[in-house]
Amino acid sequence: MPETKHTTSLMPYASSGDFHRIFNEENDSLHGLSFLLTADREKAEQCFVSGLQESVNGSPVFKEWAHAWARRTIIQNAVRVINPRPVKEQAPSRFDSGGTTLAVEQVEKAAVLQLEPFERFVYVISVLERYSDLDCSVLLGCEERDVIAARIRAFEQIEMQSTFTLRAQ
Repeated sequence: MPETKHTTSLMPYASSGDFHRIFNEENDSLHGLSFLLTADREKAEQCFVSGLQESVNGSPVFKEWAHAWARRTIIQNAVRVINPRPVKEQAPSRFDSGGTTLAVEQVEKAAVLQLEPFERFVYVISVLERYSDLDCSVLLGCEERDVIAARIRAFEQIEMQSTFTLRAQ
């Protein structure tokens, strides 16, 4: 008689060790995400640490979702710290590259950091992290149309800034 395999439909949950491993192995990527969202090293570190703590101590998550959950906790912490809101008027940028020459891949990051907080969050969450407009609007507590409009503005500003920076070099 053939041996019967018993399978279970239950997926194992991620352990605190799983999250520690993820945050260790993806340290650069998760810090990068946090910095792109906050545009501030101290706030980025705060979001990273809070993201680890919430991942470890929060609600159980299926093991195969742990990587996405770690990134999401960092996004949620950055939203709480920065509280980006749609704005009607465009304020001047606060990021300055310090006059240093930037490599091509750094140009995009510098351009993202020059975006206003809401546009920066929308760009990072919807374009770089590939969240849907609906998910992005839920995370940011705004309308989908605000997300769409902010993404268009972000693309325009990044293109304009990247073109200007590359020509200046």
